[in-house]
Amino acid sequence: MQSNCLILLWRRKLSGILIVSSLVLFALWTWVFFIYNSRDVQIDGEINHLIQTDNPQKHVYFLQKLISQANRILRYQQKQQNTSSSVNHNHNLQARRPTGGIPVPAAAHSGQPVLLGSRHKKIAVFGANYLFEDERLKILENQQRVRNAGMGEIQSMDYERLLTSAERQTQYEHELLRLGVPAIAGIGPSGSRPPNERLVHLDLKGAPPKLSFLKRLLPMLKKLGATGLLIEYEDMFPYTGILQALSAKNAYKVEELKDFLTSVVLQGLSIMPLVQTFGHIEFALKLQEFENLREIPEIPQSLCPSQQDSIGFIQNILTQIIEFHLSIAEAAMNSSSTSAGGASVYSTAFTHIHIGCDEVLRMGECIRCRQHGRHEIFLSHVTTISNFVRTHWPQLQVVIWDDMLRDMMLSEMQHSHIGSYVEPMVWVYANDIYRFIQPQLWDMYAKVFPTIWTASAFKGAFGESLMIPPLQRHLENNMRWLAVIAKESGRFSKGIRGLALTGWQRYDHFAVLCELLPVGIPSLITSLSTISKGYFVTNPKENDILRVLECAFHPDSRRSGHPWIELHPNSHHSQLFSACSYPGSMVYKYALRLFEKLSELQNYLLHMQDRSAWMSEYNVRHNFSSPSRVYELTHNTPLYINELSAMAREAYEVMFDVFDEYTIVEFVEQNIYPMVASLQRQLLGGQRLLQRRVWPQRPLPFNAELAQLNLVPTNSINADKICSNDISCDNV
Repeated sequence: MQSNCLILLWRRKLSGILIVSSLVLFALWTWVFFIYNSRDVQIDGEINHLIQTDNPQKHVYFLQKLISQANRILRYQQKQQNTSSSVNHNHNLQARRPTGGIPVPAAAHSGQPVLLGSRHKKIAVFGANYLFEDERLKILENQQRVRNAGMGEIQSMDYERLLTSAERQTQYEHELLRLGVPAIAGIGPSGSRPPNERLVHLDLKGAPPKLSFLKRLLPMLKKLGATGLLIEYEDMFPYTGILQALSAKNAYKVEELKDFLTSVVLQGLSIMPLVQTFGHIEFALKLQEFENLREIPEIPQSLCPSQQDSIGFIQNILTQIIEFHLSIAEAAMNSSSTSAGGASVYSTAFTHIHIGCDEVLRMGECIRCRQHGRHEIFLSHVTTISNFVRTHWPQLQVVIWDDMLRDMMLSEMQHSHIGSYVEPMVWVYANDIYRFIQPQLWDMYAKVFPTIWTASAFKGAFGESLMIPPLQRHLENNMRWLAVIAKESGRFSKGIRGLALTGWQRYDHFAVLCELLPVGIPSLITSLSTISKGYFVTNPKENDILRVLECAFHPDSRRSGHPWIELHPNSHHSQLFSACSYPGSMVYKYALRLFEKLSELQNYLLHMQDRSAWMSEYNVRHNFSSPSRVYELTHNTPLYINELSAMAREAYEVMFDVFDEYTIVEFVEQNIYPMVASLQRQLLGGQRLLQRRVWPQRPLPFNAELAQLNLVPTNSINADKICSNDISCDNV
């Protein structure tokens, strides 16, 4: 009886303990559930705030905070799971944990907001493991990378402020060296100001571009800092009256030229026409109508200034060109609806006329000119022509090339008062400018002229028949001019007006083509951007080249170590320009391919004709060689001829938007035809060698031309030892 009561009491006590335990566990679970939901609500709010904010740094901060909170909750849940004995509670806890196997989204690593639909998804994105220290470390690492990239420029700026000017220049020159750009002392970000005037020379006598193409270049030149154009027409101007014979058959029409010049003025660019008035008048003196105006009858290069007809001829040319351009400037000013300030821009569109006078090689040689000295003749002619311009158009200043002044005495120039008539344009295309214009010459110019111009080149200066300009050499020439201008400008009372970038397309009227304008545009853009800034900008984000040329190249923000532009000596181009789409870029890319193909074929012919032992000129003259060797050397020749023929046809396709058919045909005949002809001669010689089936005994007979040219003693050659080049000697 007593034992039964004890058992009953123990059971009731046990039931009470179980009930109390259940109540305690229920209370504990309620507390955990409340805390968990409050944390979840806080996570929801912070994720919503994260989605709404646009600051990447705040994104990273909130992600780190959320991960820390999730870690604390999951650690607590894991502890509860280990200590709890309730299967149901364990099931309930398991239902709220991540399911595992879900990777961290890419947005969490990149600092972008995580967009999930429910609370469970928000918790699930943090990974398969319950602890997220790896993910947090990855985010911290990405945050540091972002901070380094974002603060790099600021730190660089702070570092720049700590450097002295000499240290900044050294650092700048080191970057130039890496790019292959020449480093010039004193030229850098902290150097002197760029030239006030920056003219781009359009040489229309070589390969006259279509005016529609030139109009497309105007906005590009303006963006890069050009202030005007130096336009040399020669025979492309539409002369009228007694001068009509001067115009080429493909000269520009009056209306299209007016339209182009109006576009130039509307772009805010000035116009300086260049008219040769002494030397380089071949385009006119070659004609029968003006043959009598030559200094030397046999040479149509220089005008005889002693003839009155010569002065009238030059005055007539100047009148037509000046009046034509003044009408353009006046029409633009009258039709403008801009303010008075805008009208003043058009009134300064035409303020200078360039009358040439360079390289007057034949002067003072006719009977009348011999009575005077060369310097006297030159100075008298220049002052006469300049006085004519200043008398009829007093608003115009006259410019001449300076090279004919360089060997004159100071007293000669001062006595002629040439300093009150003209402004010389000092031109040097070499890198050593002071070799040609020495300090004493600068001093003499400063005593005669209140101001001067300078001239560099972006093409047409390093080879009479080049196809592609050496960009690095032209860039160095322009950078050295910047240093010279900064140093010498103080000598002149009115300073140095500016710099003209010349781009010759022929060395004179009778010369063949050199670099075409579209092929020279990368060189032009690089040099123009440099002189407009006053230095070459090494930072690709600040340099205008990529933007203006529309290059499909973007600088590597990861600093891969490869320079964004490579301009090393003796290299015609940088690979950068092959990925650009500026006006004329197709012509540039075509010229590169043609240049490489012609270089390959020149080496091919050189190997066969000069280095091969079976296809030399000796073998061909004597029709004596090994057929197997000849076949081996010539079996690729027909393929090369076909490739060049295809490239000749391609020239019409890529150049038609830029040039007329006359220029395209001249380019093909000058550059492609000679190589095709050489290959055909080589192929015919090989075919002749292959036709022979028997060969004579050695020694072979002498060639008859050796005796005719006195290259061998004639008394040692018998008639039976001589063989001419005709086929009848093949069987000797």
